[in-house]
Amino acid sequence: MGMADPAPQHLDIHDLGMRLPEGRHLRLPGRGTTYVRSAEGPPGAPTVLLLHGWLASGALNWVRCFEPLKGQFNVIAPDLRGHGRGIRSRRRFRLADCADDTAAMLKRLDTGPVIVVGYSMGGPVAQLLWRRHPDLVDGMVLIATGCEFVAGNRERYALAAVASVAAGTTQMGAVASWAPAFITRRLFGMELSRVNPGAVGKWAREEMSHHSVKVIFEAIHALATYSSKHWISTVNVPTSVIITETDRAVSPEAQLRLAMSIPDAHINRIDDGHTACINPDFGRKITNACTDVATRIGLAR
Repeated sequence: MGMADPAPQHLDIHDLGMRLPEGRHLRLPGRGTTYVRSAEGPPGAPTVLLLHGWLASGALNWVRCFEPLKGQFNVIAPDLRGHGRGIRSRRRFRLADCADDTAAMLKRLDTGPVIVVGYSMGGPVAQLLWRRHPDLVDGMVLIATGCEFVAGNRERYALAAVASVAAGTTQMGAVASWAPAFITRRLFGMELSRVNPGAVGKWAREEMSHHSVKVIFEAIHALATYSSKHWISTVNVPTSVIITETDRAVSPEAQLRLAMSIPDAHINRIDDGHTACINPDFGRKITNACTDVATRIGLAR
């Protein structure tokens, strides 16, 4: 793979028993500068691309996955635009732009085709990457996501109720100071308390403090209007779908509809909610799903 410009930052979360690979700033000509974490696997290993969800970052969503995955795969996890240290742009947030950013990154890093793993909002980005840049996608793993995002979750749509105002307000400083703490408390508090509420919560808020709050609210609109139901059945690469069965953000029924719409998709169910990614065994489950997809890719060749 090609090399990105290094950023001298290495985050080692010793007190949580988790380790993150170094992050790099990567300039994408004509698009902006993004941020990507990568871990090198065995020689000749396939590459897994990890696409995070709404309100997360590459680190926050995938901290449990880097170590188990790099035993079998090269791993790349960017921050999507407006999230974390991802691309900043004056353009309104679009999921298609995230897919195109990701394609430009893969070409810059010279990865060749990848197994793309999309969590929540990362699911539509993965689907669009396959649709818009099929030469870059060998397989997919889709988690806690759907082909449509519909109303029904109290936390997300309570926030969406103020999104149209907040995204355009001139008082973004006040919103920015409020949003990360509120969101962390409401969406991550219960799950974080299982591990170490002080340390994990502090780290999560630090990661989320890098978000563009305007983009965060624009992303709600992008998700609310997203639909792939008219073309998702044309997916022609090996795909696994992981359904989070106690999810209140993306209903398990919507996740199942996605899985049933993709030809020959393998379906895995886990007894967890929308923040399953913070749990200690999440990395193993993602590694197993990626191994399943990689095996089917090899059989198809």
